[in-house]
Amino acid sequence: MKGEADDIEHILKNTKTVALVGASANPDRDSHEVMLFLQSKGYRVIPVNPGLAGKQLNGETVYASLGDIPEKIDMVDIFRNSEAAGGISDEAIAIGAKYVWMQQGVVNEPAAARARAAGLRVVMDRCPKVEIRNRGL
Repeated sequence: MKGEADDIEHILKNTKTVALVGASANPDRDSHEVMLFLQSKGYRVIPVNPGLAGKQLNGETVYASLGDIPEKIDMVDIFRNSEAAGGISDEAIAIGAKYVWMQQGVVNEPAAARARAAGLRVVMDRCPKVEIRNRGL
């Protein structure tokens, strides 16, 4: 749909700092690969994973939650299941993020509605790596 396509384009061009929720130290996991890809494209990617909090991942300190990140986040990229995306979207609203991006297979309409009502742009069931490649960004 046109609105989401416009949102994707806007988000990818206007994001500088990404909080990647569900980051993994396992190089075989999609979240690890996407983090490296986004970093290679010039995005600052801050990993969020309570089990890895305080450790380093791809040159960045891992945080336990969005609220623990001491700097402004543009986009929250959610690598968790659809149910968990609700609380994460609420945290994104609370920290003043501009965008919520739910990865492929992650859809939570009520969470998206809350985020949009708070002024955030939302993308669901998409991967920024795929979108960047498809759009030649």
